[in-house]
Amino acid sequence: MKRFSALVTVFLLPFCSAQAGEFKVAGMTFAGPKEFASVKPTSFMRKAQLKVGVDAAEGEIVFFHFGPRGGGGLQANIDRWFGQFTEPKAEIKAKTEKVKAGEIPVTFVSAEGTFKAGPPRGPVVEKPGYALLGAIIESKEGAIFAKFTGPKATVSAHAATFKKMITGAK
Repeated sequence: MKRFSALVTVFLLPFCSAQAGEFKVAGMTFAGPKEFASVKPTSFMRKAQLKVGVDAAEGEIVFFHFGPRGGGGLQANIDRWFGQFTEPKAEIKAKTEKVKAGEIPVTFVSAEGTFKAGPPRGPVVEKPGYALLGAIIESKEGAIFAKFTGPKATVSAHAATFKKMITGAK
């Protein structure tokens, strides 16, 4: 039995998630809180990927960075994120909030409704009752895009922790 347990540990451990801890994106260091687990990014475009919650209530946080002038402008990304909902902007409680992470400008974006999940130009899966809490961090190395999506209750429960992780970045 001990041998079987050791084999399971050796083969399955790389696929398990771990507490997020510290991670870097575009020269900035983020401290992942204990409630967030680090997982292997599912795409080369994702610079870091975290999960929040479990099973059906699981949310996802993804960090993107496309270089100094990559990813489009601030307003274009805000509009794109709001456009990821099936309902019109007026019905998704669309909000933006400007803050700072030290001296670095950050724009938080939030919305809720039926989220259109899926890769760009790929199949879309509509997820009713979802929320998005995003952050566009205007770093010296170009914008960092952090997007937290999941069931509304999960995103709401962890919104303050997500914002603290973003504004506490160094």
